[in-house]
Amino acid sequence: MKKSNILGTGDKRSVNPDWFTGKTWMKVLSEKIKSKDQDIYHVHFEKGSRTKLHQHNGNQVLIGIKGKGSLEIFKKYGTSKTNFKIKKIKRISLNEGDIVHVPAKILHTHGSTDKKKEFSHIAINILPKKNSPYKTEWYESDFKNIVTEII
Repeated sequence: MKKSNILGTGDKRSVNPDWFTGKTWMKVLSEKIKSKDQDIYHVHFEKGSRTKLHQHNGNQVLIGIKGKGSLEIFKKYGTSKTNFKIKKIKRISLNEGDIVHVPAKILHTHGSTDKKKEFSHIAINILPKKNSPYKTEWYESDFKNIVTEII
């Protein structure tokens, strides 16, 4: 058994900036505790930053740690894999201590809702099968009506 801590900026890891709308960084917690069934991250969204639209091949659990954020769920319209219409169907506020389950293959975005304050959450990505990779498909969109490409 291993122990780690979610607080502080030690072990800070940069993220792919193409996947976020602003400054974001994370701590990879699952590596510290040698977790094999899920990937666990403490993600820090600075001042209004959020993920771009995406979906996972496995389930995800988000736990609000600091500040105010949201999870937005979208429905896809059309059969094209790279260019299709979207519609926001649900917005869930995420505050400190809130926990939400995001099922696999649900198109969504999450992050900070306050342009003046940071938001952070724990993201637990539950592997689809033991020892199989957790995959995320990222999209370029206007967050309202259309997806224009896979990132």
